Amino acid sequence: MASITPGESLLKYGTAMLVTKTTDLKSPKDSRRPSKMKPDPPSSTLSPVPPPPKPKTASEGAFKENEEILNYIFPPKEWKEGNQLWLLKVSTTPCTRPDVMSLEEQLNAKLQLRQAKETGLCPARRDLYTQCFDELIRQVTINCAERGLLLLRVRNEIQLTMAAYHTLYESSVAFAVRKALKAKRDKTDVEQRILDLENEVKELKQKVKEQKFKCEETERKGKERRYLRENNHRDEIQFLKTAKDDLTTQLEMIVTPKT
Repeated sequence: MASITPGESLLKYGTAMLVTKTTDLKSPKDSRRPSKMKPDPPSSTLSPVPPPPKPKTASEGAFKENEEILNYIFPPKEWKEGNQLWLLKVSTTPCTRPDVMSLEEQLNAKLQLRQAKETGLCPARRDLYTQCFDELIRQVTINCAERGLLLLRVRNEIQLTMAAYHTLYESSVAFAVRKALKAKRDKTDVEQRILDLENEVKELKQKVKEQKFKCEETERKGKERRYLRENNHRDEIQFLKTAKDDLTTQLEMIVTPKT
């Protein structure tokens, strides 16, 4: 056996087992077919002929069934190191009360170590609680496989719900980003439109000012022309009156007989 662990986890694993080992001493025929190896037993216990298997009791059969269910719930992990293939299964050791208390202590320690948030969305807290829930499922499955399978259904349902919420969150964030970009573009367009309208207003005000100046100039020229016409008309009337008086005087002089 070899004490190899793929990574730290709150889910308790057993000891890693060497499954396949290939060396250069094998023949080409043997190298094409990897040999499955169990953990190396002590050399003193080797026997040329294995003893006949003992009949399984009911408790051993139930334990074997629980072990198979555990392997179904938590598939064994495999990895390679050089030319060696290792297999790691979850632990089948029944838990005790101190184990549960130790699990709680490990959970609290890892939450502090990874600086998990107490509230809100936190991937680190979610990952640690998922590991803790898996460990509880393992502990329960060893004592009662049916209860463990029911907890597995609960875990899967929670994961589906969380995945749905995660999808909704991502879609809502994407929708919000699109709306924010659209609002930014609309804001830019509106600001440009405001600038264009302000420039247009300035141009129109300038035109109004010019038109007012033209109107005032036209009115001033009209007043000057009217004043000149009135003066000319008044002078003409005065001239005509003077001419009339002169003609009247001459006519009276002509008509009145001399005495």
